[in-house]
Amino acid sequence: MIFSRMRGLMATGALALVLAACGGGGGGGSASDVPTLRRGISAKVDTLDPHKSSAQWENIIIGDMFIGLTTDGVDARPEPGMATSWETSEDGLVWTFHLGDYYWSDGNPVVADDFVYALRRIQSPEVASQYSSLLYLIKNAAPINEGKLPPEELGARAIDDRTLELTLEYPAPYLPGLLSHYTTYPVPSHAIETYGDAWIQPDNIVVNGPYKLVYWRTGDQLVADKNPTGFGAEDACFDRVVYFELEDLTSVENKIQAGELDINNAFDGARQAEIEAKLPGWVRTTPALITTYWTFNSSIAPFDDVRVRKALSMALDREFMVKSVLTPGYVPAYSMVPPGIDNYDAPRPHVEWENMPREERLAEAKRLLEEAGYGPDNPLAFEYIHRSTDDNPKVAPVAQANWAEIAPWVKPTIVKQDTKVLYARLRQSDFQVADAAWVADFDDPINFLYLLKSDTGQQNYGNYNNPEYDALLQRSNSELDLKKRAETFAEAEDLMLNDYPITPMWFQVTKNLVDPDLTGYEDNAKDQHRSRFMCKSGIKPAE
Repeated sequence: MIFSRMRGLMATGALALVLAACGGGGGGGSASDVPTLRRGISAKVDTLDPHKSSAQWENIIIGDMFIGLTTDGVDARPEPGMATSWETSEDGLVWTFHLGDYYWSDGNPVVADDFVYALRRIQSPEVASQYSSLLYLIKNAAPINEGKLPPEELGARAIDDRTLELTLEYPAPYLPGLLSHYTTYPVPSHAIETYGDAWIQPDNIVVNGPYKLVYWRTGDQLVADKNPTGFGAEDACFDRVVYFELEDLTSVENKIQAGELDINNAFDGARQAEIEAKLPGWVRTTPALITTYWTFNSSIAPFDDVRVRKALSMALDREFMVKSVLTPGYVPAYSMVPPGIDNYDAPRPHVEWENMPREERLAEAKRLLEEAGYGPDNPLAFEYIHRSTDDNPKVAPVAQANWAEIAPWVKPTIVKQDTKVLYARLRQSDFQVADAAWVADFDDPINFLYLLKSDTGQQNYGNYNNPEYDALLQRSNSELDLKKRAETFAEAEDLMLNDYPITPMWFQVTKNLVDPDLTGYEDNAKDQHRSRFMCKSGIKPAE
């Protein structure tokens, strides 16, 4: 439970109020008739610090409370946020942003120095942000993160309170989209310096978005109330948003049937037709910029051998998984970057055995493992860990059977992990083979390909390191011709796929359950749906 001590005595009453406000329809509850949006999120929240989070479900809350230089529109495309306008130098390296008249929830103005502080903070070795490498495009970010330069050398400076200048290492036409990502949000230095890591607790948090955290009971729910001074608050329909941590998808359906939930970010895809009949109009799917991939820990035996990685990749029957186990609309993946991504106008690479019959795949997998020294006298035993949420537990036994089909001496063990725990293990490289997925932070191939770069850090889960791959991505950074840039991406992706640090599994569709009476929800490939856009007929926000 995340509370300060002084608030502990109020916990019982506060919880009663929250539950009362959440018990009725979206128009509010009996306690205070507060117009309330009830949102389900698919896993437990570990942090709400924009510099320490890397979870899509946490972003649902963080993005309701904080606003960057740009922000996601209802269609998830970037539009002005704290910055009302900007211009770029002719070489694309210097961007100047002009801030509007906005305020933190404690009344302090949002100024350019708040962004400078935040961009320096995320590169601080003390913060140890797993997302810091996403911002290495800012001048000197990487050496600052490595402790080789002081933070003052970062290419971010406040010209005055309302003018921020960012200097980049290379041109980045996708920058406006990146700046809507939570890693680039301003954070309140005065709150952080006063409360340290406790600044995100309800008593201490300071935000610039339309909602502000007022309650957090770990493993259960979080509550945010409208922040009157926040960006977008004036037009936000709901005065309160409650976020339920719901990993059990059966519980989600039960809460919907009981009239206790308005929207949820996941459902049991294999039962889509059944759910559509059970909850008419609730199922919402659309092609997404989401890739599920499984990663090999290439820094340890036996996965330091490319033959082992390739053999296990070839044996997986993606077609059966997609057809018989997964959500309708999923597509087998034989590359990392999903179709539909912007700035990738080039022939797309894929593994060479994509169209090979399964029997031939299995025979080649066995040959590779035997060549690597495995057989009846030296069995290949390994552990595959997978997320406890979504379709992942249903796919795991299929993978186990697929691998066992190679030969009797291939002995996989499958282990289900709490999703939050699994990603913690991935960041620590504490695994052999593991399930993972990536949702686009912005619409550009580099957002997927950078995950395998050697200096990416914690999100390069299997510690893939190929200098040639790194050099190709570096070359793409300096290429202003988008066609040539795309061709460089394709060359890099092809190289990586043939090294097998990961095995792509499937491209996803978004999976949401949305009350048909809820307006302001728009399907989009990034699967971003901010609470401030949503409403129901008859809602009258408090004045």
